[in-house]
Amino acid sequence: MTMNVRTVAWTAAGLAVAAVAAWYLFAAEPVAVDTAQAARGPIEVTVTAEGETRVREVYSISAPITGKLERLDLHVGDKVARAQRIASLRPVDPPIRDVRSRMELAAATRASEAAVGVAEAQVRQATSALGFARAEFDRASELVKRKVISQAAMDQAELNIRVKEAELKQAEAALELRRQELATARAREMEPLQLSSTVSEDQCCMAVTAPVAGTVLRIVTESEQVVQAGAPILELGDTVDLEIVVDLLSTDAVGIEPGMAARIEDWGGEGVLEAKVRRIDPAGFTKVSALGIEEQRVNAILDFTGPPERRTSLGHAFKVLVRIVKSRAADALQVPIGALFRHNGNWAAYTVEDGEARLRELDLGRFSMTHAEVLGGLSDGETVIVHPGDQVGDGVAVRQR
Repeated sequence: MTMNVRTVAWTAAGLAVAAVAAWYLFAAEPVAVDTAQAARGPIEVTVTAEGETRVREVYSISAPITGKLERLDLHVGDKVARAQRIASLRPVDPPIRDVRSRMELAAATRASEAAVGVAEAQVRQATSALGFARAEFDRASELVKRKVISQAAMDQAELNIRVKEAELKQAEAALELRRQELATARAREMEPLQLSSTVSEDQCCMAVTAPVAGTVLRIVTESEQVVQAGAPILELGDTVDLEIVVDLLSTDAVGIEPGMAARIEDWGGEGVLEAKVRRIDPAGFTKVSALGIEEQRVNAILDFTGPPERRTSLGHAFKVLVRIVKSRAADALQVPIGALFRHNGNWAAYTVEDGEARLRELDLGRFSMTHAEVLGGLSDGETVIVHPGDQVGDGVAVRQR
């Protein structure tokens, strides 16, 4: 029992000595750090967001009437001229009739034919009556000259002619009415295939023309089919006249004003395109982010300011990266953002002085994507520690990694 206690005591003493030796060994070793220098240079504050190009004026061509749309000969990307015919609409074919409907229409046609026969007989009767009246008038004229009949009888004969002429006109009008009714009945009796073969191209089709010259952006209805009035057919626009829409966080949009400069990056072409803010929408909308967080977004509309020849490959609804410049300074003292941290509610950084880390509280101004503007607390050329670890503290010996 005594032997075990002695062994434990010696083991504990050995561990304590080893721990003290290790502490002295490693405490004297300076901490390896990454450093950077505070330097003067240009700095700018930007808001970065993904945007989408779009044609400024998109024309949606729709069907003016309900009808059968013929298959379009156009494709997406085709150029069209103003007033060019882009689609044709035919009247909708009547439905195929059942046996009873056909019999009813055939009976109506036969009834109209009979009515025409009656009207023709009435015209012949009125024509005969008019001829007889005119003959009576001629005889009355001779008798008046001989003073065999009175002038009143002569006037009666003349009146009879006018009455018979009116009856003839009435009979002729009734005949024309019956003939039109017969034509209507025969047209209703015709089958759809008969109608399409008897109507010419100019009589049956309505042309849909382009309101402006431009490029076909999207074809909504391409195949031949029946469309309702107002149904969209295709979209048309000028791909040279582009703008950019960017949905920003509402907190970022507050500090952006019309006229601010912007750069278009990662658009797929060479170089950076220049743009400027035209307007900020006055109303926002809710958008769910990829992480499922609801965000209030506001659309910003930008215009390209460079020559169109530099962006000929851009089209409608292309994705781009937009950097809007909120403010800039041509000559500002700045340090990397990685060197900054919060200390007692203020911004601070560690400087390197005589091989030791020294805590400095800083007064900062603008923040760019990588650097921060230093208004006070540092001088040009001083060395700061970037991404200081837990081992770095005020007065701790450090060395360049």
